[in-house]
Amino acid sequence: MSMRERAVDLTEIMDDPDCDPVRLAATYRRFDTVNRLVAGWGGVYRTRLRPYLRSMGRPARVLDLGSGGGDLVARLDALTRKDGLAVEWTGADPDPRAYDAARGRSSSSIRFVRADSTELLAAGETFDVVVSNHVLHHLSPAALTRFADDSLSLSRGTVLHADIERGRLAYALYGVGVAPLAPGTFLHTDGLRSIRRSYRAAELAEALGKPWRVDRPAPFRLLATGAGRA
Repeated sequence: MSMRERAVDLTEIMDDPDCDPVRLAATYRRFDTVNRLVAGWGGVYRTRLRPYLRSMGRPARVLDLGSGGGDLVARLDALTRKDGLAVEWTGADPDPRAYDAARGRSSSSIRFVRADSTELLAAGETFDVVVSNHVLHHLSPAALTRFADDSLSLSRGTVLHADIERGRLAYALYGVGVAPLAPGTFLHTDGLRSIRRSYRAAELAEALGKPWRVDRPAPFRLLATGAGRA
């Protein structure tokens, strides 16, 4: 199997509106574990997000665009609470199935909305930080440009978009490592398809263009960073 180019014609099962709702719900639940293992947000939080939030010296508003089942918002909320940081979290996803899966995580510091970036801008929303996880590889070139531009317009501060980096080793390790968590979910098939659809660092930097910076915060991970303009 060639990894030279992105397999842009592959689609993930969970993106099909008619996919099995029971398996989809199980997939959202298992993301709590899978993303802790592979998404690298612990390091991004310690080195990028926590220092920035501390530097503000006031309560912050943070948006997770394409928040899915809400696992990233819930994890980052727990980390900031532990560190004594006051943050109001918003998870936004236009997919009603994701919204339904996430809203049970709502709390005094977390809210979820069924909306995309364009709708949030139209509503006049702004945030101190905008993040996303595993969204970029899903998007067409036009949608990627719109998503990236909207995220800059929604943020008064930093923007952090994390994703997978395509590669043979990532593909092989994920295929083996996810096996114990995959039964009853789409994790195995969709995760492997995600890797094949994902960018390499130079590809993502070219696709996003200026003013974005793309680096590798951890093995098999990419992080696109931009400065908001809200």
